[in-house]
Amino acid sequence: MILILGVTASGKGRLAFDLAESRDAEILSIDSMKVYRRMDIGTAKPPQEARQRIAYHLIDVVEPSDSFSVGAFLDAASGAIQQIKNRKKEIVAVGGTALYIKSLLYGLFEAAGADEQLRAELHARAEAEGLVELHRELAAIDTVAAERINPNDARRIIRALEVYHITGKPISTFQKQWETKEPKHDWTIIGLQREKTDAGSRINKRVKKMIDAGLVDEVKALLAEEKPLSKQARCAIGYAEIIEHLSGRMNLEEATELIKKNSRRLAKGQRTWFKTFRDVHWLDVEPDEPAESIFERANKLLADNLL
Repeated sequence: MILILGVTASGKGRLAFDLAESRDAEILSIDSMKVYRRMDIGTAKPPQEARQRIAYHLIDVVEPSDSFSVGAFLDAASGAIQQIKNRKKEIVAVGGTALYIKSLLYGLFEAAGADEQLRAELHARAEAEGLVELHRELAAIDTVAAERINPNDARRIIRALEVYHITGKPISTFQKQWETKEPKHDWTIIGLQREKTDAGSRINKRVKKMIDAGLVDEVKALLAEEKPLSKQARCAIGYAEIIEHLSGRMNLEEATELIKKNSRRLAKGQRTWFKTFRDVHWLDVEPDEPAESIFERANKLLADNLL
């Protein structure tokens, strides 16, 4: 069981594909947005050609109008892992949604229950004051969580504030429970890391590619569907900004720059999360390093650790 992690646009998807193809393995996607059907360009799903050559799991599993939680992910992932094992195949898991990865490795952490009235009040505040204000409030009480959570992520911002108001403790203190747990499965974890300048450059190029590939039309088509986008889908980076553009609140150039900015902020949050991960074999990737070289180094690492 191999797990590839890294920040957005780090090259982990290509490495996962190369490893899976060479080992006759199947791929488990650990991504909170690739689960949505028809949200293809903005979530950087693997191309159809790759998905015809390799079996991918947890991509295109719910409608954009549906919500999707870490609990739902764990249920689906457990089923997929069992199916792959039943076929006697190896598993290559890949993703950047750190909360999902942590939960896959160590299970859910125990935190406060729900307070529906408080949650409704926080949702109302988000509508009236904007998510930026709630994220600023979260940063004042829980810097660690605020760094990990994207300012567009209404669900997680509201949940973090809800936990704090119910318990008087930051949600990040509950998440420390993971530090004492042992992994649920025997994973070999490979992390790809790049210098921040290189990572930022790759993010900018990816965003331009998404716009050129038709991201605006993809969002238009989603907004035209009979069932409205769920709050979770609407807050996805790339979609939230284009929705603002289509609503007339910013031009396309401004929306594109905001996607780049929010993607870089996401990468920063991912780095913060990944620092807490144990037993990761990190590969430092050079700016111009070919995918073939990364694959060869990862293969050597696996050979050294699995033999």
